[in-house]
Amino acid sequence: MELKKMPYCLSVCKISDVSEIDLQKDFYFIGRTDEELSLVCRTEDVPASTLERDDGWRGFRIQGVLDFSLIGILSKLSAILAEQQIGIFAVSTYNTDYILVKEKDFDRALNALADNGYTVTD
Repeated sequence: MELKKMPYCLSVCKISDVSEIDLQKDFYFIGRTDEELSLVCRTEDVPASTLERDDGWRGFRIQGVLDFSLIGILSKLSAILAEQQIGIFAVSTYNTDYILVKEKDFDRALNALADNGYTVTD
């Protein structure tokens, strides 16, 4: 399975509304529940008025479109990283999954995954 590095730093934010998000940007993920409104975006694209934010994330995605019948992909990746004491923030879209780790753990995470048979590309 191929993993593609994302070439930029990311932030995870709690926001009060979506009006300050530039929807023309090439990467952002918005999640809304009955309890909160969350945003994952490039650090330079964080809206000025966030309620909370956590910077210093890097990410990679599983390349290709994942069929919904596939089981355990995210579980296997997270287990490898958990063995290395690396926490994750996962984002799933219709096509694939994105895994975020803190920037200080990024290279170590990718090395651990490569050591377990995953191909990592830029």
